[in-house]
Amino acid sequence: MPTPFPGMDPYLEQPGLWLDVHNALIAEIRNALVPQLRPRYYVALEERIYLAEPAGVTFVGRPDVTVAESVEAPTHRTAATEVATLEPVIVEIPLPEPVRETYLEVRLAQTHAVITVLELLSPAHKRPGEGRQHYERKRLQTLATRTHWVEIDLLRGGIPMAVYTRGHHVTSHYRLLISRAEQRPQAVLIPWNVRDPVPGFHLPLQLGDDEPFVDLNQLLHLLYDRAGYDLRIDYRAEAEPPLAATDAAWADALLRTAGVR
Repeated sequence: MPTPFPGMDPYLEQPGLWLDVHNALIAEIRNALVPQLRPRYYVALEERIYLAEPAGVTFVGRPDVTVAESVEAPTHRTAATEVATLEPVIVEIPLPEPVRETYLEVRLAQTHAVITVLELLSPAHKRPGEGRQHYERKRLQTLATRTHWVEIDLLRGGIPMAVYTRGHHVTSHYRLLISRAEQRPQAVLIPWNVRDPVPGFHLPLQLGDDEPFVDLNQLLHLLYDRAGYDLRIDYRAEAEPPLAATDAAWADALLRTAGVR
């Protein structure tokens, strides 16, 4: 079944589904690029792993000791010392979560030199914490080299990655950033919204080489159908994060026309 939406399906952004979408889309982009790049280049699917704080947990001041008193347990005091004895309480503590992220590197076949890095943002990149810090370090390190950088943001929630727009304020649901090494610090930022088709782009390569076109909208729609995401989405519920009122009304009309609401 095809997605009811002309571009990015906002229901793919829900936390329980996004990791699958992220990894599957990275693989789809790789499969589309390989036939166009060989034999001069190959596309490596890379992975990074790190520990991050649990999603949704924010610590504001970390106390050395926390004392919790059970509601059911009375406080016992002695006349001699007036020292309170509290019953122990079973609690849970937040543990660091292992995070696995995949991305693509386009490399020269003869030398294995990295020519282009392609990243698809995850929720951890767009909220404060280790995930964003780790990603920002990688971003800055790559931008300091002669490697091209492509960054795809298909998530409406969170804090967009930093760019300087010389007085222009860019507000959009989604973003595509293409930073060619020979043009830095300038880069191309393509913003779009949930009602728009997802834009495609030409993948930066070495000067003089033919650059393949990546049709992101087509790849997303093919992936949606192949992966059967319609079987995992409840379109009767609201999108997460929620859509603005006008976009929600537009989405409702599409979903009713498609017969899924």
